[in-house]
Amino acid sequence: MNSTLISWLTFRKTRFLFFGLLMMPFFSYSQSLAYKTLLDGLYDKNFPVVKAEQISDLSNYQVLDAREREEFEVSHLSGAKWVGYETFDLKNVENLDRNEPVLIYCTVGARSQEIGKKLQEAGFTRVYNLYGGIIQWSNSEKPLESQGKPTRKVHTYSKTWGIWLTKGEKVN
Repeated sequence: MNSTLISWLTFRKTRFLFFGLLMMPFFSYSQSLAYKTLLDGLYDKNFPVVKAEQISDLSNYQVLDAREREEFEVSHLSGAKWVGYETFDLKNVENLDRNEPVLIYCTVGARSQEIGKKLQEAGFTRVYNLYGGIIQWSNSEKPLESQGKPTRKVHTYSKTWGIWLTKGEKVN
């Protein structure tokens, strides 16, 4: 190859690398914006949410996991009580204080919102859906556990939902 061609190819490669690096934050932001838009479409505007970054101490909540048992066993928030979705039964929460805050979550917040509405109908007065579910919790680099030990694994329910997990180890 002649030196002019090599110089031209080197220039193109350098320019591509430069613009690729320059655009990375934009693509990351776009994914977050797309995820936010997706969540906004899933959530009932009248159901209260709390974001991971607003939580400094989980012990201020009665934490409920509305995913299936298999998902819960991969990882969950510290102190979370598994209540399920398909198998949810109000008998499983009858020992909870109906006037203390309840934080409920699932993978992204759709199932937990539905269970949260059932809790409200049953007289729970302060029920909050974890915005973005366990995926957003993990993306916010908040701690997860499995069998009492820290983990980075997250059951993402499906490969489709798994694309939104950017900080954690996907399991589905």
